[in-house]
Amino acid sequence: MDAFSCFSAILYLLIITDGEITDLDQTRQAIVNASKPPMCIIIVGVGEVDFKAVEFLDGNSSVLISVTGEPAAWDIIQFVSSQQLKNAPQEPDGLAEVPKQLVSYYKWQWWPP
Repeated sequence: MDAFSCFSAILYLLIITDGEITDLDQTRQAIVNASKPPMCIIIVGVGEVDFKAVEFLDGNSSVLISVTGEPAAWDIIQFVSSQQLKNAPQEPDGLAEVPKQLVSYYKWQWWPP
């Protein structure tokens, strides 16, 4: 049994950023490494900056793969911009995925959600 098997919750890391990622390769590797324990990362982009690299990390269209070719175990990144938060009448799509991440992790571990 690994260290996280006895926990029934996921650790959420909230990152608030006002800039673009400058070390994308290292960030990709760190995210792939972080996809093994029960952890989700929510990134909130603040301001009018181009967040294309952050959106790439979100991996909505495919599994995030490190520069060494290792795939993330599951989708742990959710990105939402402050503009989405400010203009949304309800929670943005990125935050709506958070409960699905918990279920996804449980299924990945073969645990009943």
